[in-house]
Amino acid sequence: MSAVSPLARLDGVLHHLGLAPPQPPADVASADERGEILAGLLQPQAALSPKYFYDQRGSELFEAITRLPEYYPTRTERALLRRHGHAIAQAVGPARVVIEPGAGNCDKARDLCALVRATHFVGVDISADYLRDAIARLRVALPGLHARAVGADITRGVHLPPDVPGARRLVFYPGSSIGNFDPPQALALLRHMRELALDDGGLLIGFDLPKDVAVLEAAYDDAAGVTAAFNRNALAHVNRLVGSDFVPAQWRHRAFFNPHASRIEMHLEAAGPQRVRWPGGGRDFAAGERIHTENSYKYPLPDFTALLHEAGFTRTQAWTDDRGWFAMVHAQA
Repeated sequence: MSAVSPLARLDGVLHHLGLAPPQPPADVASADERGEILAGLLQPQAALSPKYFYDQRGSELFEAITRLPEYYPTRTERALLRRHGHAIAQAVGPARVVIEPGAGNCDKARDLCALVRATHFVGVDISADYLRDAIARLRVALPGLHARAVGADITRGVHLPPDVPGARRLVFYPGSSIGNFDPPQALALLRHMRELALDDGGLLIGFDLPKDVAVLEAAYDDAAGVTAAFNRNALAHVNRLVGSDFVPAQWRHRAFFNPHASRIEMHLEAAGPQRVRWPGGGRDFAAGERIHTENSYKYPLPDFTALLHEAGFTRTQAWTDDRGWFAMVHAQA
């Protein structure tokens, strides 16, 4: 009997998780995006922003990651919301408008909107097609909710439609995505969220707490290889955006905890010498050379609360799970 290839095994895992084989759409970068991508690839330590994980395929792969046994953040946060939902709703008060940057599949927003009796929901995501499908499902689940999609890159600022009500806004940022940003970038994003909330609103945000290194590293390097596929998919996305010729299969997934920075790092490592070209340029990578694709910072609760105050939020209230693995904080504007 012939051996089953790693790619075939991964296809089986994805089929079990309800994902079809990839069918990448046509995609072209704006001038600003192209400049950002190429500048990152040409740095001495090559890097790509984690936002380039999230084309249609990347969004689907991430949803699959959230259902893996090693990936604790999603189920831990969901359990936290179930356990403390009424206390969170009492702290938040009646939120007329829920705004979710990086909304993804909107599953958590569905539960929150019902909990706080929101009348309006605005989902914002860089993967616009994936978001529109999610908003359509949300409208079916909550027919009384006025839900809409805004395709936007939250790192470049979000401009809401002018008819979105300004009173009692709640910005909702679950899932520990804030950890993907270096602390100065996280502070800038939190300040923007403070602007979106306006003066009588607030922020409800989830973030990952420090914990055992073995637990952390397994969550970002699962046995089935779904996170590896997610990481390599960024190269396929970049190929479409800038016309490069990366061969994703020639790059190894690497994920490890950096204790000095209190963060997980994800990289793509060249399996052998790589000559990558794009219109107008290119770069040669030596075997073992890496492209840094993501950080995921793990904040102690007092440190993150201090960051919220620095961003302009006032009173804060926090909830954690029983193990102290994850936290959710409500911060008033």
